[in-house]
Amino acid sequence: MNSMRAMVVSRRGAKLQSEQREIPAPGSNEVRIRVEACGVCHSDAATVFGLIPGATYPRIPGHEVIGVLEALGAGVRGWQVGERVGVGWFSGACGYCGQCRRGNAFACDNIHGATGVNRDGGYATHMLADASALARIPTELDPIASAPLLCAGITTFNALRHCGAAGGELVAIHGVGGLGHLGLQFAARMGFRVVAVNRGRGKEQLARTLGAHEYIDSAEGDPAAALRALGGARAIIATVTDAAAMQAVIGGLGVNGTLMVIGGVGALTVNSLELLTKRAAVRGWYSGTASDSEDTLQFSQRHDVHSMNEILPLEQAQAAFERMMSGKARFRVVLKID
Repeated sequence: MNSMRAMVVSRRGAKLQSEQREIPAPGSNEVRIRVEACGVCHSDAATVFGLIPGATYPRIPGHEVIGVLEALGAGVRGWQVGERVGVGWFSGACGYCGQCRRGNAFACDNIHGATGVNRDGGYATHMLADASALARIPTELDPIASAPLLCAGITTFNALRHCGAAGGELVAIHGVGGLGHLGLQFAARMGFRVVAVNRGRGKEQLARTLGAHEYIDSAEGDPAAALRALGGARAIIATVTDAAAMQAVIGGLGVNGTLMVIGGVGALTVNSLELLTKRAAVRGWYSGTASDSEDTLQFSQRHDVHSMNEILPLEQAQAAFERMMSGKARFRVVLKID
């Protein structure tokens, strides 16, 4: 049998539809993966709704992929059929352009775009990937439970380890959701003094269970003032997707503090005087490359970091996408591929 199943977006704004396709053969420096699981991420909306210029259709979304190598294309070295691998937002790098030579493979001049956006992703039984995009999966990790670590996980883990904070310093996780519930676990295990910032008290106990030492309800008052009362944050990991909510916490940065923006909200208004007087910064952070994914996965396995998931079969990808977009999922949604 030489056919595969895929959930496909036929055009911008269309619902995901099931298709039977011929299983593709990997090209030069490509591999074919038999997909075991694929997380459903808010960034998949970029594919479904055509939010990124130049998007072409039909397209198979999905960039939180775990599966098994099934075939290797010409020129692929260092990998073997049967290995379990992961693929995230990062879709590969050439290794020789100016950006790659300077350690900025995420901004490669020759391989543009993202998995599931500019090339087909993991909402399918099989997919192709550039070999440079592959991450090795620790054998101890369950593929279905761990799929969200390939985007939600790497994004929070990588932002935390580049935020400039040292062990014991105050780090705020803004938003206790799909990204934030992982961010709290990573931050606590990295040795930070962790404060969760979220609207309402409904998630306070959960946040403390996940590692938060302090909790700020942004609906009760000024969250920036509450952070300042704790001494000011050395870093705020902003996972929310609301510009006003993100702007409301910037004033809570301490001296030399950094707001790490990992939730896409469009334009932000920032008080430049606050940044100047504190020598503070607002910084965006890209999720990471394949090696960052491996670091995230290994850290998660060693330090018992787990994603909280709702699991649906591939054929229910549209329902899974709607569940994720509703904001009601606790906290990630994963497609199990049979």
